[in-house]
Amino acid sequence: MKIASIYVGTVIGAGFASGIEIVEFFGVYGIKGILGMVISGLLFSMVGSLLLIKMYNNRIGSLRHLSEKIFKDKFWIIFDTIIGFSLYTGYSVMISASGAIFEQELSLSYDIGILFMVIATFIVFLFNLEGLSFISTLLVPLLIVGILFTSIYVNTNQAYNLSNVKGVSLTGNGNFITSAFLYFGSNSLIIIIVFSSLLPLIKDKKTAILGGTVGGVILFMLGLSILISTLIYYNEVAYLDIPMLKICDHIGIGYRKIYAIILWIAVFTTAVANGFGFMNRVTSSRRLLYTGIFCISAIPLAKFGFGNLVSTIYPIFGFIGVGMMFFILIYL
Repeated sequence: MKIASIYVGTVIGAGFASGIEIVEFFGVYGIKGILGMVISGLLFSMVGSLLLIKMYNNRIGSLRHLSEKIFKDKFWIIFDTIIGFSLYTGYSVMISASGAIFEQELSLSYDIGILFMVIATFIVFLFNLEGLSFISTLLVPLLIVGILFTSIYVNTNQAYNLSNVKGVSLTGNGNFITSAFLYFGSNSLIIIIVFSSLLPLIKDKKTAILGGTVGGVILFMLGLSILISTLIYYNEVAYLDIPMLKICDHIGIGYRKIYAIILWIAVFTTAVANGFGFMNRVTSSRRLLYTGIFCISAIPLAKFGFGNLVSTIYPIFGFIGVGMMFFILIYL
C-alpha cells in the first residue's frame, strides 16, 4: 500500500483536489466527461502498473539510471532537461497554490503562504525517500476522506441533479477522449520521476501490479467524485480557480475551512514529490545546496498566479507526458 499511497499523493495536487483540473479536462464536456474519467482511470491503473513492472525488471533505481538506459550518450540530456523543467514548474504551481490558500482562506499574505510551503517541503526533503513515503502514507487517507465526504454530501442533497449535462464537444484539448489522454499525460512526467526511485519498495511483480492498480483505482474514484460534484454546481464554479471550495460553501463555512486545510495538504504532497524528484537527479554531496536553490528560485514563477499557471502549463505537459510515457514503455 505504500506504493499506492505514494502514487495517489503524487497525482493529487493543487489542480486535482481544488477541482480546477477536473473542470478543465472533464467537466467542460458534461456527461461525456464521465467517460473521459473512466479512460483516464484505466490509463492510471494499467500504465502505472506496467511502468512499475518495467522499473522492477530493469532494476531502475534512479531517474539518471532510467534516462541513461533509454537515451544513452548525449540524448539523455534532452530527457533530463524536460524532467528538470517539469519539476521546476510543477513545484512553482504548488507553492503558488499555497499562497492562494493562505490569502483567500486564512486572510494572510500570499507571500507568507509561498514561504511557508517552501520551508515545510525543504524540511521533508532532508529525509529523502523515507520522508516522501511517510508523508504520503500519513496524509493521503485524510485527502481521500475529505474528497469523498464532500462528494457524498453534495450528491445526496442535490440528488445528482447536474447543471451541465450536454457540455461542449470540442475544446483546446480536443474532445473528451483526447482530453483524458492529456490529463493522464499532464501527470505522467512526475509519475515517471517518482516511480524511478521506488525500486526499494517493489518486492516483486505482484507488488508492482497491486501498487499501480490500487493507486489508479483510488485516483479514478476521487476524480469521479470531484467531477460529479462540479457538474452539479458547474454554473457556479466553471471559471473559479478553486471550484471545490465554492462547493464546500453549500455544506458550511466551517467545513470550507477544513477542506482548505485538506487542499493545502494535497498541494504539499505533490510539492514534496516534485522536490524529491529533483533531489534524485543530483549527487548526494551537492543535493542539499541544489535543493535549496531549487526551492527559492521557484518563488518568482509562483507569483504569476495559481489559475494562470494551471491553465497554461498543464495542457503543454499533457502532450509531452503522453509521448514520454509511451516512449519509455516501448524502449525500456
